[in-house]
Amino acid sequence: MAKYLIGIVTSDVRDKSITVTVTTRETHPLYGKQYTVSRKYQAHDENNEAHIGDKVRIKEIRPVSKTKSFTLDKIEEKSLGSIELKEDVAPEDEAKKAREEKSATKEEEADV
Repeated sequence: MAKYLIGIVTSDVRDKSITVTVTTRETHPLYGKQYTVSRKYQAHDENNEAHIGDKVRIKEIRPVSKTKSFTLDKIEEKSLGSIELKEDVAPEDEAKKAREEKSATKEEEADV
């Protein structure tokens, strides 16, 4: 029986390959405290269907390469996308620029 894991795609840069991070909760054998463990698996994605942020199910198969022993079985949930700030319009830069302009106008008024 094949082993199935569910995780989040953290990298899809390589051709026909994805990196999936699987997060699980484990209990310490002696102290009984629960803690989170994250493991990364390389998976084969034949049609390059999965992208960063997608929740996917991967299935264990015979080794495809040195690091890949899983293949993409199903995309459980597509990501909603990511938010990217434009490089030249960062909020901190706008605030700094506004302060500089304000101080420049104050200096001009003081000179008059």
